[in-house]
Amino acid sequence: MNRRHALFGTVGLAAAGLGAWMAQRRPTPAPAEAPPRPSSPADAFWLARFETLDGGELAARALRGKPLLLNFWATWCAPCVRELPEIEQFLKARPDWQGLGLAIDRKEAVQEFLGRLPLTLPLALGGVQGLELGRQLGNSQGGLPFSVVFDDRGQLFWRRLGALQTGELEAVAQALASGRPAPEAGKTGA
Repeated sequence: MNRRHALFGTVGLAAAGLGAWMAQRRPTPAPAEAPPRPSSPADAFWLARFETLDGGELAARALRGKPLLLNFWATWCAPCVRELPEIEQFLKARPDWQGLGLAIDRKEAVQEFLGRLPLTLPLALGGVQGLELGRQLGNSQGGLPFSVVFDDRGQLFWRRLGALQTGELEAVAQALASGRPAPEAGKTGA
């Protein structure tokens, strides 16, 4: 019996040694490429991907090249719902602009909402990622609605927490087109 124990012990030690030797010789896999890290709040948006209502995916970088109005909203947010028609009207009058409504809501709630108020504004689902993105873009309170305008180079130009005022987007568009600084949120005077 002692011989058998000694034999199994020797075989076990040999197997452990062989395993250690093979582990040292095995090539180490290359580390997975880390996703790019945003260097600015605007980069956080341009690197993001969002689920669309049809189950697809929208890469934010696909929206670069034109001024972009990004609106964070939810179906349960009364001021959000009230300003959506104004956003639609603004974007229809400005084909040189793009828009994206980032719903901080459930997919089913947004689809049901669209049955009552159809929108042409492109929509995507923000979820928790959308809340964090809003914070990175300057919405430290996490409130809704929250609107952001990026220029055609993808730089953050203007932002507003709270419902838009009549004519406010037009004042932002005029400032952007003329190279003037962005008006203060809530101020539409020239």
